[in-house]
Amino acid sequence: MWAGRVLHATLSRAPRGSRAQSALAQLRGILEEELESIRGAGTWKSERVITSCQGPHIHVEGAPGGIINFCANNYLGLSSHPEVIQAGLQTLKEFGAGLSSVRFICGTQSIHKDLEAKIARFHQREDAILYPSCFDANAGLFEALLTSEDAVLSDELNHASIIDGIRLCKAHKYRYRHLDMADLEAKLQEAQKHRLRLVATDGAFSMDGDIAPLQKICHLASQYGALVFVDESHATGFLGPTGRGTDELLGVMDQVTIINSTLGKALGGASGGYTTGPGALVSLLRQRARPYLFSNSLPPAAVGCASKALDLLMESNAIVQSMAAKTLRFRSQMEAAGFTISGANHPICPVMLGDARLALNIADDMLKRGIFVIGFSYPVVPKGKARIRVQISAVHSEEDIDHCVEAFVEVGRLHGALP
Repeated sequence: MWAGRVLHATLSRAPRGSRAQSALAQLRGILEEELESIRGAGTWKSERVITSCQGPHIHVEGAPGGIINFCANNYLGLSSHPEVIQAGLQTLKEFGAGLSSVRFICGTQSIHKDLEAKIARFHQREDAILYPSCFDANAGLFEALLTSEDAVLSDELNHASIIDGIRLCKAHKYRYRHLDMADLEAKLQEAQKHRLRLVATDGAFSMDGDIAPLQKICHLASQYGALVFVDESHATGFLGPTGRGTDELLGVMDQVTIINSTLGKALGGASGGYTTGPGALVSLLRQRARPYLFSNSLPPAAVGCASKALDLLMESNAIVQSMAAKTLRFRSQMEAAGFTISGANHPICPVMLGDARLALNIADDMLKRGIFVIGFSYPVVPKGKARIRVQISAVHSEEDIDHCVEAFVEVGRLHGALP
């Protein structure tokens, strides 16, 4: 007791500044220790600085000459498409840089409503709602829709934004093994006691390049009275005959209840996300979705770019059709060389390496050979499953793809990843 009083008296007499400095020093020590552990594990993530616009060929700070970019989500090459850029410039001139407000106060313009209607029409849904990002769309959906009476069943490898969105809601949470329909069925049987049951899955899984078996998921959902939610961020614009996504690809557009997706990948590459589905759900999200209610509305230039990207897609599917052949060219050549490529028939082509440091070192040496790729390791992917994720774009040439494969073979042999 006496010692405690002495300590309290000492702290009381100590200048407030010195105590604050001591706390800051303690924080710095904790942070530096954590950062050093990341470096020691070989999982430190450096950011390369691009000094040009996004595209198949870019300029990177510190790297001589032009670099072929194989790690962007610019699937259709629309981020630097002249008509998309011009639409963004025109919208910027006409509607300004931003709204300085959230949507329900004074942050909704006619272009926001027009884009939402266009998104709903593109996906053949009743209505759509825009968010600053698809991460926000996922953060807003589950909490607004599901209560403690409901259940959500989520694939274990769903994107972090889906996982975080589900954490925010009060629904009972079930996690089924990746793409395991027997496990999903078991979880659906267990969840029959709840009011609503929502199966949540990525359409295409961004780290593995595999596609959810939506036909089987929708069949199970129908059998057990569940709804289906699909995040189409890595499918919208280029999967399916007209680029509508995995539900079109697999013929279940009329069986998927809710779609979330992004404007920041194939649809112009700027920013923004959305939810599209039943009109009543979209109306509820406008009233209750916190990322919608408390975030500034999407900047006009981003709206203009995305709107033009959708116009180009709905006018012609020529760009979409060019993806499959280029994806097959890369996958088949890499597998013939001895690499293991995860997933199938998707422009996300993960080159599986296992070791985190190996993935980072190979990525660094690829840059020296004019190829921009990134190594992925824990916590982005599970421990022991480090990889380099190569992403094919419709605007890559066959020569670009062949050069990438040649560089992988050379660097792979240098680091012992190939015999």
